Amino acid sequence: MSSTLVSSHASRAAIESARHASIHPVDVDEASIDDSGYAALVRQQLALLGEDPEREGLVRTPERVAKAMQFLTAGYEMTVEDVVGSALFEEHHENMVMVRDIELYSLCEHHMLPFFGKAHVAYIPNGRIVGLSKLPRIVEMFARRLQVQERLTDQVASAIDDVLAPRGVGVVIEAYHMCMMMRGVEKQNSRTITSALRGVFRDDGKTRDEFLRLAYATSR
Repeated sequence: MSSTLVSSHASRAAIESARHASIHPVDVDEASIDDSGYAALVRQQLALLGEDPEREGLVRTPERVAKAMQFLTAGYEMTVEDVVGSALFEEHHENMVMVRDIELYSLCEHHMLPFFGKAHVAYIPNGRIVGLSKLPRIVEMFARRLQVQERLTDQVASAIDDVLAPRGVGVVIEAYHMCMMMRGVEKQNSRTITSALRGVFRDDGKTRDEFLRLAYATSR
């Protein structure tokens, strides 16, 4: 997973040079879902669809789906404290810190179909900074739940605000929703954009404009 680290006074070359920072996925708690119970429900669903759950291609599908759901909803078993750990550091940096283009995958709670895209997360420190990899991990924690994009955006911003008490936080998420693409209105090119602003990102127009300009800077 690649992301872009941005400081408020960085040149475009510096912006693009950090795009390949490695971010590890959230660990999955294997006990978060009862495998046998969930698999039984999937087996029943297959039968209700008119399928034969015992045929060769489907006989192990219920167990596979149960394990997939363990991974896709692993965020329920985590807290922000778990994710951030001890990676908080005293540092008198007064300019914007951004991790851009954080890949995210989640499940829409209305149809349990995927939505996917990227998040841009920034904050202005107020005496403390957080380890850079923790910002994508916070996004991942909240994305690995049944979600709506609006709530996901707010949860990420609020979590960073609570942990760091920074001067401000900005989060923008851009995502494609399969519930709009493969069913319903079937609009293949529609993209949903949500934002959450806290502190100076909300109250100061210049800071807000700088954040949005960096978030939407064209990659080369």
